[in-house]
Amino acid sequence: MAELGQIVEKVRSKNAGPFWLTIDIFCGNAEKFRRVSQGVSTERVAKLFGTDPGDMKRFDIPSLNVVKFSLPRPAVQGTCADRDMHGASYAALVAELAVN
Repeated sequence: MAELGQIVEKVRSKNAGPFWLTIDIFCGNAEKFRRVSQGVSTERVAKLFGTDPGDMKRFDIPSLNVVKFSLPRPAVQGTCADRDMHGASYAALVAELAVN
């Protein structure tokens, strides 16, 4: 097993407005895309962030070799409870997921 970040070209996270985050996994080629698409479930990502899988959106985009997750921010952007104003640190957590 390898960490996701060792397999793919890049994992990026960012704001998708003040209420949502988006996580993009750039796989680089079709083989890596299939591996990530099958090996990283919505449930695993939801568990990582302590959110309900039903509240998440997942987009598998084979023409771009990208897997994308969108999820509600744990705190509204810019509030006192917001620990990452730009949403950039979430990528590091996803990059550490084990993938077969």
